[in-house]
Amino acid sequence: MRGTGSLWALFFARAEDGGQVVHGKEAKIVWKIGGTGGIAFTTAGPAGAPAKLAWGPQGHGGSTWERPGTEYGTGWVFPAAGCWTITATRDDGTSGALALVVA
Repeated sequence: MRGTGSLWALFFARAEDGGQVVHGKEAKIVWKIGGTGGIAFTTAGPAGAPAKLAWGPQGHGGSTWERPGTEYGTGWVFPAAGCWTITATRDDGTSGALALVVA
């Protein structure tokens, strides 16, 4: 899924969840983004609640996912269903955002 700017996201949803990102369950998301330096993620969901970063971001190497930018893996737990925005920002100011509907 393409976000704004140079941000891309690849979701690893569980088959038992119907291939959806489900609130209260960990969701693995792999990101690709341009720019240089470290990366930070922020989230905004229903009623302004943040999602919990369960792990990451972890740099990935040797991937076969062909999108531009540097690749990172993250694990998230979204505490509520609804529309969420995830924003990624690199140290050089490069940023992108992605809207996600969580079941």
